[in-house]
Amino acid sequence: MKSVLTYLIIGLFVLVQNSFAQTICRGRIIDGITKEAIPHASIQVKDAAKGIATNNKGEFEITSTGQSQSLVVSCIGYQPLTMVVEPQQTNLVIALQSGNNTMPEVVISANRDVARRSQAPVAINTLTAKTIQDTKPITVDQVLNKVSGVYMVNLGNEQHSMSIRQPMTTKSLFLYLEDGMPIRTTGLFNHNALLEMNMAAVRNIEVVKGPSSSLYGSEAIGGVVNFITLAPTALPSLKLSVQGNDIGYKRTDLQTGFTSGKWGVSVNGYYADKRNSYIEYSDFHKGIITARVDYRFSDKTFLTNSFTWLDYYSDMPGGIDSAKFASKSFRNPQTFTYRKVAGQRYRSTLNHSWNEHSKSSVSFLYRNNSIGQNPAYSVKDDYRRQGSAWIGKKDLAHGEINDASFNSYVLIAQHKQQFQWKDAAIIGGVSADISPSTYRADYIRIKKDSVSGKYESYQTKDSVLTNYRSNLNNYAAYVNLELSPIEKLRVVASLRYDVFRYQFDNYLKPSSYSGSPDTVNHFSAVSPKIGFTYNFSRAAGIYANYSQGFVPPQVTEMYRGVKVPNLDPSVFYNYEAGGWISLLKGKLSADLSLYYLDGTNEVVSVKLDDGSSENRNAGKTLHKGIELGVNVNPVKDVSLRFSGAYSRHEFVDFNEKGVKYNGNEMNGAPNWIYNTELWYRPSYVKGLRLGVEWQHLGSYWLDPVNTVKYPGFDVVHLRAGYQWKALELWVNTVNLGNSYYAYTASKSSFGYSYNPAEPRNVTVGLSCDFGQLFKK
Repeated sequence: MKSVLTYLIIGLFVLVQNSFAQTICRGRIIDGITKEAIPHASIQVKDAAKGIATNNKGEFEITSTGQSQSLVVSCIGYQPLTMVVEPQQTNLVIALQSGNNTMPEVVISANRDVARRSQAPVAINTLTAKTIQDTKPITVDQVLNKVSGVYMVNLGNEQHSMSIRQPMTTKSLFLYLEDGMPIRTTGLFNHNALLEMNMAAVRNIEVVKGPSSSLYGSEAIGGVVNFITLAPTALPSLKLSVQGNDIGYKRTDLQTGFTSGKWGVSVNGYYADKRNSYIEYSDFHKGIITARVDYRFSDKTFLTNSFTWLDYYSDMPGGIDSAKFASKSFRNPQTFTYRKVAGQRYRSTLNHSWNEHSKSSVSFLYRNNSIGQNPAYSVKDDYRRQGSAWIGKKDLAHGEINDASFNSYVLIAQHKQQFQWKDAAIIGGVSADISPSTYRADYIRIKKDSVSGKYESYQTKDSVLTNYRSNLNNYAAYVNLELSPIEKLRVVASLRYDVFRYQFDNYLKPSSYSGSPDTVNHFSAVSPKIGFTYNFSRAAGIYANYSQGFVPPQVTEMYRGVKVPNLDPSVFYNYEAGGWISLLKGKLSADLSLYYLDGTNEVVSVKLDDGSSENRNAGKTLHKGIELGVNVNPVKDVSLRFSGAYSRHEFVDFNEKGVKYNGNEMNGAPNWIYNTELWYRPSYVKGLRLGVEWQHLGSYWLDPVNTVKYPGFDVVHLRAGYQWKALELWVNTVNLGNSYYAYTASKSSFGYSYNPAEPRNVTVGLSCDFGQLFKK
């Protein structure tokens, strides 16, 4: 009995001793750039089977035997990290770094939910937080043009047009999202929509190329650009930045956030101002701020609220003619034309996880937007040619001041259910978008100096050209099904059904200026998509898909004439294949995509027998090409990226106002677009980066008749930055060789128009992260 008692005492002593020997290490995993928490990151004790994952706040705790141990920290989309921690270490903060390339491991936009890139049968690229941080873009095009097959046209002061699997165009063929929600409503597309984005609040950008109407609805034809915003930071952060260049641009940024208990708050924004730049009459200013508040009811339920406020103003110089462009004269005839935008966006999203296989979300979005203009493109000289004679007054011109405004009330509900059978998952959702809008244009009488050509002043007259209201309602349901019938094969199928109701109320008597009579129109569209991925290994895979996209008629196409045309949505049929590969332990990776996009029922203006014109679904176009992205890390300190595309865009059957373009290449459609970038980050100077970027845009036709070509351009940019603790200094030189070229050029019946690119300019910036400066 005594011996048994002795063994019990010894066993209890050993147990107590071991329990006291075991200590707990606590910490948090965060993004090294954005300071956001990283949930579901893996923490593994090196050379042991022990491992855990972070919770939704990025937190973890792991037991220790009382000795130092090595932890291997990893998460998809980040570079793994190995570090030594001491026993009983608390408040440990581990920052993971994302890769500096456009080929993601995890994507969000491919199926409206988080998914592995290897299971998404689409051409999709991600501009990571690191890419944006290193580039320090003044305008969105400075990062977006790094994606293969993308050319965002800089029209000055954050204004733009776009080319993604389409020519450079202002047409409604691209969909712009913020956290998966369209920033504008259907039927009121504006090619300058991205000036409404707050780049200070953007974490990363995803570009889905090709039609995505099966998930996102209309206008997702050439591509979808989804701006994913910053969440509240895991640690208190306050970052202030200032920058300016030698062509009149100045900007200051604010980025701040924190998480405390169940609450998370972030406020991000900037104010930009430009005066006395290289083009006469091209001043602008923009103030934008986004506030976000998150509340986590529990580990399964959390609420996100964000509000964005925008105030924007820009002079509107318009393009310059061929004589001014040839003589490098940037003098402008405009003195009062402008564009101003006032906007607010509010979004509230409630997410709930029922269990590890089931989750739902409900989002509400409110948009309030107004674009006021005294547009340069509406200024028309009274003195004009009529037949063989000139008529009118040389010192008189005509123009207008207009305002286009809308409110939007949007509701999107979505549910995802996963199944063990064939690893299947289904995402289903419904949406409703109710957007009343108004438009008014008033005539102005313009005084012109007949000698200098300057439009000096204008007078408002009691003459209303256009005044109407339109109610645009869009209701939709969509479903996305995924499954793996056999190992390595993933099949994805999507289907969406949209219905539209346009109600047009004209406050004026119908005419060619005021628009059509009051009317109500209905449209509907079914958008299917089916595709597959096949992964030969974790490092190589292929994909293919077939999809349809659609674009309903715009309000301006429906109601600007005396008679309402009988229009249907334009439909695009897409056939696509591609693949990706990673070699040499990730030091070499590439992705490739080929597409064939057939556009039908496109809206064209048809000349009638009586000399008038009418919009009809009579246009057909063809778009085909190949896109390639390559990332190389030959040595530790050097990274190289190449993004390129060859494409051809053709008119198949296009008769515009009696002129046939059949068989011609589309205007504004270069065959070659590529972008190459080399970065050097010397390990012997921690925090230093040096980068050089070469952008090439090939030649293209200026007009659809194919009479004159623009030769395209090559331009080189140089970037350098140095980060020391909480301070960062950067110097970016745009157009290093001071090349003289145009961002875009065109030819019409009114003559040639060129948008001159920026000459060589140097931007110097400085930022301080006070949260890091005062960190213990």
